[in-house]
Parts: sequence; structure tokens; C-alpha cells
Amino acid sequence: MDESTVVLMQKNTESGLLEKELGCYTVEGNTALLRQIYAQQEEAGMMVHLFLTCDREIEDWEYEAIFDYYDMDALSKWLGNMQEVEGSYHPIWSGVFVYPEETEPMEAYLTAVLQAHEAELASVYEAIADKKDDYCET
Repeated sequence: MDESTVVLMQKNTESGLLEKELGCYTVEGNTALLRQIYAQQEEAGMMVHLFLTCDREIEDWEYEAIFDYYDMDALSKWLGNMQEVEGSYHPIWSGVFVYPEETEPMEAYLTAVLQAHEAELASVYEAIADKKDDYCET
């Protein structure tokens, strides 16, 4: 499995600017699925905001099909407040989790999220393979 490095930055709640590096993590899995990540101080503590996407070019009809068939509950074990993020060229999902300050738990957590997302996407791609006619206007 491929390893990549992910840098986590803290985002200023008021200005929206990235202020400082919180950590650098070695993650196993397809980090091309990770669109964006940052941490932000909130009432519940330091929260990590994670944005996941697809790892391949998709056809126009697949956009809605992917959202329709993606089971966000498959990642609910790791990510809270999971949502679809519309308005991008590719489907994007966002979720949050409490920032673990130790490196090893964070690396394991990110690896688990990416692997679960990759597995769910594979399931979605398989499920929609023959659905083009359902999503294309004639």
C-alpha cells in the first residue's frame, strides 16, 4: 500500500487563514481521495475538518449517481456531521472529528478513513456501472 504525507494546519476561525502546522502524518492509502484537511478550534475543542472526493475523472451523469449511491453511514464510525458538498466538479463529502494530539492515533485514524472511503467508492462505482441510462436525459 502506498504511503503519503499529510500536513495538518490550524485554521483561524475568524480570518479563515491557515496559521500554523499541527502535525505531519504518514498515511497509508489513496491520499488523492483527500481533497482538503484542516483543524479549527471550536467549542468542542480542536476539530479536524476533512473533505473527501473521487480519485478518477467522472462523466457528467455519474455526479448525481455517485451521491445517490454513496452510503455516508459507512464512514459514520470515523466522521461526524458527514455532508455532501455540492458545487464542485467532482463529488465531495465533508466530515469532522476530534483532533488526537498524538501522531500514531492520527495516522491510524486518517488511514482508516481513507480506506473506508475508498472501499465505499469502489462499491458505488460497481453499483452505478450500468445506470447511465437512468441518469442521462434522452
